[in-house]
Amino acid sequence: MTDANLFHRLAAAIADPARTAIETADGSHVSYGDLAALTGRIAHHLVARGVKPGDRVAAWTEKSVTGLALYLATLRAGAVYLPLNTGYTLAEIAYFIGDAEPALIVCDPARRTGLEPLAARVGAVVETLDAEGCGSLADGAAGRPADFATVARTGDDLAAILYTSGTTGRSKGAMLTHANLTSNALTLVEAWRFGPEDVLIHALPVYHTHGLFVASNVCLFAGATMIFLPRFDPGEVAGLLPRATVLMGVPTFYVRLLRHPGLSREAAAGMRLFVSGSAPLLAETHRDWQARTGHAILERYGMTETNMNTSNPYDGARVAGTVGPPLPGVEARIVDPQTGRGLPDGEIGMIEVRGPNVFKGYWRMPEKTVAEFRPDGFFITGDLGRIDAAGYVQIVGRGKDLIISGGLNVYPKEVEAEIDALPGVVESAVIGLPHPDFGEGVTAVVVRVPDADIDEAAVLAAMDGRLARFKQPKRVLFAEELPRNAMGKVQKALLRERHAGLYGAEGS
Repeated sequence: MTDANLFHRLAAAIADPARTAIETADGSHVSYGDLAALTGRIAHHLVARGVKPGDRVAAWTEKSVTGLALYLATLRAGAVYLPLNTGYTLAEIAYFIGDAEPALIVCDPARRTGLEPLAARVGAVVETLDAEGCGSLADGAAGRPADFATVARTGDDLAAILYTSGTTGRSKGAMLTHANLTSNALTLVEAWRFGPEDVLIHALPVYHTHGLFVASNVCLFAGATMIFLPRFDPGEVAGLLPRATVLMGVPTFYVRLLRHPGLSREAAAGMRLFVSGSAPLLAETHRDWQARTGHAILERYGMTETNMNTSNPYDGARVAGTVGPPLPGVEARIVDPQTGRGLPDGEIGMIEVRGPNVFKGYWRMPEKTVAEFRPDGFFITGDLGRIDAAGYVQIVGRGKDLIISGGLNVYPKEVEAEIDALPGVVESAVIGLPHPDFGEGVTAVVVRVPDADIDEAAVLAAMDGRLARFKQPKRVLFAEELPRNAMGKVQKALLRERHAGLYGAEGS
């Protein structure tokens, strides 16, 4: 068997164990040699606590160097890493524990008492780890040997399970293999020109694809350095720009940095790359960032099930409002959502992808897995989009966000683009709400610039003549801000729930 364990590939990519892998917010430095030794000690401890190849290791912990080492140690032990959002409640965690049945769960010490009964139901061992990297896991690993014989894995063996956000229905566990993660990391290292001289400002959470498999894996495979911040703070990040070369973030990072006086062309002079993902970047933010810093943000497209699918080019046009062409080795196509028939360039339909980055399937959901794949291996992403003549992909929304009003399809992104272009509008979210006459009523939720003189009548008047009648909002509501999840995605399901009774029985 050819060993495809991601950690072995990672170790082979690191030429200098003395090079700094991680710098923490307090200025501490962790070399690649130190990190490898820490992962060896933790791997020994996991095995001593009964973890076997194929077992799941759940991490419900705050971001720390030891927490990142736990991820790598889990892979070294041949087990499957299961990161859990630190914002989940104990009631929500109960589902994931019951579904994944981990052999070992690592949590913050303050959560141990509440978690232990859940762990007992599946026979899991509980260890603790806090935001400082202290706890029973660290204590248990401290006395273990640094050398560990990394368990051989095939490319098809599971490396991680990441649960989807679960905004509609039961949350699904996406099974990601060693080959999935390794192939995507190597592709991104090449596509984004990463090397040992790079310094990444890492302010993302590590329970998600973006922070764990994109930011962390890419840096580690390149032998680069991460400035590992516990969370995003615009002042702190602006101050670090002169020492860094890359920032990966969500659109919210860039919006907040644009409001900070420390962001300037001079501060960003040594940066070579700004990457945005996890949610759509407004074209206005793209333009403002380039004007302020001289850099064009590189927007890319990925998802929990696939890692990264497309990317605007490192060299070449980074087109605002698009996520670029498919990455090398990845295929993308647009099909009719109902029939699966391929659509020509420029037409809107369902985005489907195929490649070595695409996950193995949903954990313990074989029927759902079959339903989400075409017979020829293409994965149905659930995202609606188009591909232009140059091969660039544009996302127009989620399939579940498609509005069918009076039997006609309305794509929210098209309406949002018109509203967002109006003076006095910061951003908007367009949703469909139950309507007695039309089935769904097109409804806009708008965030205004402070003190802006724009109201519902002004927005509706501006849409007249710019959009077909059936696409125009029937109502325009205003909010201080749009609800977002931890990765910056607008939670349209929450907006639909919040305003479900807007049109009542009479309609409008």
